[in-house]
Amino acid sequence: MISESDIEKALDFLRDTAEEAAQARANRLHLDDFSRVLKAIVMSEHLAEPLGAQERHAYSDVRYRNHLEGLKVSIFQDERNRFLRAAAEAKIEVFRTQCANERGKL
Repeated sequence: MISESDIEKALDFLRDTAEEAAQARANRLHLDDFSRVLKAIVMSEHLAEPLGAQERHAYSDVRYRNHLEGLKVSIFQDERNRFLRAAAEAKIEVFRTQCANERGKL
Protein backbone atom coordinates (compact mmCIF):
# COMPACT_ATOMS: atom_id res chain seq x y z
CA MET A 1 0.00 0.00 0.00
CA ILE A 2 1.33 3.43 -0.95
CA SER A 3 1.06 6.01 1.82
CA GLU A 4 0.07 9.64 1.52
CA SER A 5 3.60 10.50 2.65
CA ASP A 6 4.98 8.59 -0.35
CA ILE A 7 2.68 10.54 -2.64
CA GLU A 8 3.75 13.84 -1.12
CA LYS A 9 7.36 12.86 -1.76
CA ALA A 10 6.54 11.92 -5.35
CA LEU A 11 4.74 15.23 -5.93
CA ASP A 12 7.62 17.14 -4.33
CA PHE A 13 10.06 15.27 -6.56
CA LEU A 14 8.08 16.14 -9.69
CA ARG A 15 7.89 19.80 -8.69
CA ASP A 16 11.49 20.08 -7.51
CA THR A 17 13.04 18.39 -10.54
CA ALA A 18 10.96 20.05 -13.25
CA GLU A 19 13.59 22.67 -14.08
CA GLU A 20 16.43 20.13 -14.02
CA ALA A 21 14.47 17.82 -16.32
CA ALA A 22 13.70 20.67 -18.70
CA GLN A 23 17.37 21.70 -18.79
CA ALA A 24 18.46 18.12 -19.46
CA ARG A 25 16.00 17.91 -22.36
CA ALA A 26 17.12 21.28 -23.74
CA ASN A 27 20.78 20.20 -23.54
CA ARG A 28 20.05 16.95 -25.33
CA LEU A 29 18.09 18.61 -28.14
CA HIS A 30 20.72 21.32 -28.53
CA LEU A 31 23.58 18.82 -28.77
CA ASP A 32 21.58 16.70 -31.18
CA ASP A 33 21.04 19.70 -33.45
CA PHE A 34 24.66 20.75 -33.07
CA SER A 35 25.76 17.39 -34.51
CA ARG A 36 24.74 18.61 -37.97
CA VAL A 37 26.43 21.96 -37.45
CA LEU A 38 29.70 20.35 -36.39
CA LYS A 39 29.58 17.92 -39.30
CA ALA A 40 29.11 20.83 -41.69
CA ILE A 41 32.02 22.74 -40.12
CA VAL A 42 34.40 19.82 -40.48
CA MET A 43 33.19 19.04 -43.99
CA SER A 44 33.77 22.67 -45.02
CA GLU A 45 37.43 22.25 -44.06
CA HIS A 46 37.76 19.63 -46.84
CA LEU A 47 35.86 21.26 -49.71
CA ALA A 48 38.42 20.17 -52.29
CA GLU A 49 37.54 16.52 -51.68
CA PRO A 50 34.48 14.59 -52.86
CA LEU A 51 31.39 14.67 -50.66
CA GLY A 52 31.94 11.12 -49.37
CA ALA A 53 35.47 11.98 -48.28
CA GLN A 54 34.21 15.13 -46.56
CA GLU A 55 31.72 13.06 -44.58
CA ARG A 56 34.39 10.51 -43.70
CA HIS A 57 36.60 13.29 -42.36
CA ALA A 58 33.70 14.78 -40.38
CA TYR A 59 32.71 11.51 -38.73
CA SER A 60 36.28 10.58 -37.87
CA ASP A 61 37.25 14.03 -36.61
CA VAL A 62 38.18 14.14 -32.92
CA ARG A 63 35.85 17.11 -32.40
CA TYR A 64 32.91 15.08 -33.69
CA ARG A 65 33.84 12.05 -31.57
CA ASN A 66 34.14 14.25 -28.48
CA HIS A 67 30.79 15.81 -29.32
CA LEU A 68 29.21 12.36 -29.51
CA GLU A 69 30.56 11.54 -26.05
CA GLY A 70 28.95 14.72 -24.72
CA LEU A 71 25.72 13.84 -26.49
CA LYS A 72 25.82 10.40 -24.89
CA VAL A 73 26.07 11.96 -21.41
CA SER A 74 23.27 14.37 -22.24
CA ILE A 75 21.01 11.57 -23.46
CA PHE A 76 21.71 9.60 -20.28
CA GLN A 77 20.79 12.55 -18.06
CA ASP A 78 17.61 13.27 -20.03
CA GLU A 79 16.49 9.64 -20.05
CA ARG A 80 17.31 9.21 -16.36
CA ASN A 81 15.16 12.21 -15.50
CA ARG A 82 12.38 10.94 -17.75
CA PHE A 83 12.36 7.48 -16.16
CA LEU A 84 12.48 8.83 -12.59
CA ARG A 85 9.63 11.23 -13.32
CA ALA A 86 7.61 8.46 -14.97
CA ALA A 87 8.12 6.29 -11.89
CA ALA A 88 6.86 9.08 -9.63
CA GLU A 89 3.83 9.58 -11.89
CA ALA A 90 3.13 5.84 -11.86
CA LYS A 91 3.25 5.81 -8.06
CA ILE A 92 0.68 8.62 -7.99
CA GLU A 93 -1.57 6.70 -10.39
CA VAL A 94 -1.35 3.55 -8.25
CA PHE A 95 -2.28 5.62 -5.20
CA ARG A 96 -5.30 7.03 -7.06
CA THR A 97 -6.39 3.52 -7.96
CA GLN A 98 -5.97 2.39 -4.36
CA CYS A 99 -8.07 5.31 -3.16
CA ALA A 100 -10.78 4.56 -5.73
CA ASN A 101 -10.80 0.92 -4.69
CA GLU A 102 -11.16 1.89 -1.04
CA ARG A 103 -14.08 4.19 -1.88
CA GLY A 104 -15.67 1.34 -3.81
CA LYS A 105 -15.58 -0.91 -0.73
CA LEU A 106 -17.65 1.57 1.30
